[in-house]
Amino acid sequence: MSQPEIRNMEEFAAISGISRPTVSKYFHDPSSVRKSTRMRIEAALEKYDYRPNIYAMNQNRKLTKNIGIVVPYLADPFFGEIVRMIEGRCIEAGFTPSLFSAHGDQAHENDILDSLRSMKPAGVLLAPLGRQSDKAAIETFCKHVPTVLFDSNIEGMGEAFVGSDNHSFVSQTVEYLSRTGESPCFFEMRTPANPNANKRRIAYLSMMERLGLEPHVIKIDGTGWGFEEIGRQGGLKVLSEKSLPTNTVLCSNDRLAIGFLAACYESGVRVGRAPGCELRVASHDDHPFSRFTCPSLTTAAHDYNAVSDHSVETLFRLIESGGRFENRAESLFPARLIMREFA
Repeated sequence: MSQPEIRNMEEFAAISGISRPTVSKYFHDPSSVRKSTRMRIEAALEKYDYRPNIYAMNQNRKLTKNIGIVVPYLADPFFGEIVRMIEGRCIEAGFTPSLFSAHGDQAHENDILDSLRSMKPAGVLLAPLGRQSDKAAIETFCKHVPTVLFDSNIEGMGEAFVGSDNHSFVSQTVEYLSRTGESPCFFEMRTPANPNANKRRIAYLSMMERLGLEPHVIKIDGTGWGFEEIGRQGGLKVLSEKSLPTNTVLCSNDRLAIGFLAACYESGVRVGRAPGCELRVASHDDHPFSRFTCPSLTTAAHDYNAVSDHSVETLFRLIESGGRFENRAESLFPARLIMREFA
């Protein structure tokens, strides 16, 4: 039986069982990989009779070896964690990642995009502000620079999007909380900065309807990315007013939940599943600090590894393809429920 035809480097990596970044690193400089790895790659080249598109590789070498990584707010530990993984994968493949934070500001995000265009990067991984972004500026940028969006999707922008499935986050938490106690109310910012917040509210309303339960959305005041203090102030207000409609609170994200838990502590309200507790609290994201709250916070976890791996692999494939895909691809990864003591 003849061997399957291999059309590009990604297919060669998959069929030979060698990671795509390692294969890319070999083709750019064979001496940069370990001897045993080099022997495996060369044996696979012989077996499958694959030769890379040298013209495309040479075209790519006219670009810098820089990869731009842009996030809305680097002080948010979620972005710190996912960027840590993305940086490592870029470095492993022989690229130099340059990291930028928009600090939640549209004008600063636009300045970053202008700076990146002057750097002529090989490609960019962009987590945009979302609703707060200047869509015209992002559209212009994506026309000139190979770009993959991650975390926050802007329809039609960039060559691909990689993120988490927000419906899977909320459907799991709502189902679990409703099955194990009173159904949850939803605690969120009135004007959320997080671009995924609206998707989570919509998912909450949809899931409550599907379960035949009455939804309750609690909107708190506050703007910007200081979610912990916003959650604390909003929590103090609803607790003092005794306006919670149920004894179960589902927060839009873990940082808001951490602030709400601080408000509970200050108000003398016990939280958890143990006897004598007045409230259950759960949330979304599996913030790196969520397991260190006391008790630990029940949450729905991002698949950090899958999102970061697929984002980088997609960008490498885009660079290899000359900066354009035939069709824009969207990849969503489901969440995983983490049951802890708070709910």
